[in-house]
Formats: sequence, structure tokens, C-alpha cells
Amino acid sequence: MYAIVSIAGQQFKVEKDKKIFVHRLPGEAGSISEFDKVLLIDNEGSVSIGNPYIDDAMVTAKIVSHLKGDKVLIFKKKRRKGYQKLNGHRQYLTEIIIEDILESGAAKRKSAATQKEKQEKAEKPQAVTEKTAKAEKDVIKAEPRKAAKQAVKKAEKAGAKKAEPKAEEKKAKPKAGTKKDAAGKSGSKAGADKAESKKAEKPPVKTAKTAGTKKTEPKTAKTAGKTTKTTVKAKSDAGKAKKNETKAKTGKK
Repeated sequence: MYAIVSIAGQQFKVEKDKKIFVHRLPGEAGSISEFDKVLLIDNEGSVSIGNPYIDDAMVTAKIVSHLKGDKVLIFKKKRRKGYQKLNGHRQYLTEIIIEDILESGAAKRKSAATQKEKQEKAEKPQAVTEKTAKAEKDVIKAEPRKAAKQAVKKAEKAGAKKAEPKAEEKKAKPKAGTKKDAAGKSGSKAGADKAESKKAEKPPVKTAKTAGTKKTEPKTAKTAGKTTKTTVKAKSDAGKAKKNETKAKTGKK
């Protein structure tokens, strides 16, 4: 009886009590690991093929040891370029022994394992994660800061309340030279009264309409000047015409 199983990304033909080397698996030496990606099982001529895996099939194996594979040399060269490079690599491997090949019953085993895991988780106290621990630390740090801010605000309010009565007392107390100030105030009041009376005596301000009428007056004066100029020109032209006539008459004679 043999099976073809996918283990850590590689496919192996396995039989009971067979040792194979696979890519590094999680788990300590001596622990048992289970592989449910079974592609094919041949049980003495009866072959069952999966699509892609066989349901309820499982292969169990025991981890023997973790080791490194043989060194693999990687040599690179570019001819006529003077380029050469040599690297080495050793793959991390795990040696396992196949213990059993199960055609069915894998689901039952899985369900039992999951129930055990659930019970263990319920019994164990919940592990404190890094996020919760950080959040608790931030809360602890923030509490004294908030208290300090509140204390500062209370002190500021108390100082403001104390300062208010002092300011009122200062305003209430009369300062030196109040008589002079009163005289100055009275003089300023008298000056303000005089200014108001002068404003009342002044003629009312001319509106835009009156201003417009005044602007039209100089325009009429300009037109009158133009007419006078035209009349003067007409007279001079008439005098020139008379002179020309006289000249013409004298020339004929």
C-alpha cells in the first residue's frame, strides 16, 4: 500500500515505515504531523484518485530530526569579461517516518482534534497580546496627564476669579488729579457744544441737483463767447469785402 502526498509544496510517494526528507516543518523532534493533501492511494490494486484530493484521507508521520542538506555550489562565469562567482547553499530539511496511511476517518480525527483545541483554549486564560498591552500602557500614561491638565485649568480659573475683584477695586478708586481731569472734561464738553452750534449755523449742503445746475451755467457762458467770436469774424470779413470793392473801383477808373 502506498500513497502520493503533498508535503510542504512537494509531492512524495510514501509507504508505511518509510523515511523521507522534506522541507523544514514546524514542530519539535518526536512530534507527530498529519497531512491531508492525499492525491492517490493504491491499496493492493484498488486505486482511488482525488479531485484534486481524496476526501477523508490522511497520512501521519513522526518527525525524527531537523537538519541541513548537502552543500550545493553555484558557479557563475562570463567568458572574456573576467567575471566569476561561486556561491554555496545548504537547504533546511526535516527527516520524517511515515507511520500510517488512512483512506477514511480523517474527518473524525480532525473533529476530535479541533474539539480538544477548543477545550484547551477555553481552559487556558486569554493571552495578553501586544496591542492590548500597549493600549493599557497608553491609558496609564494618559491618566496622570489628564489630571495635571485639569489641575492647571482649575488654577487658571481661580487666578482669574481673584484678579476680577482687584480690577474692580482699581476702577472704583479715584486717581490723583481728578479735579484737573474734571475741568478738562468740562472744557472738552463746552468745545463740543460750540462745534455743534457752528455746524447748525452753517448753510445746508448743496445737493447734486443744485451742483448740476451750476455746472450748466459756465457752459452757456462758453457758448456766448463763441457767438461773439463768430460775429467779430463776420464783421471783419465784411470790412475786407468793402476794401476789396473800393480797390476794384479805383483800379477801373
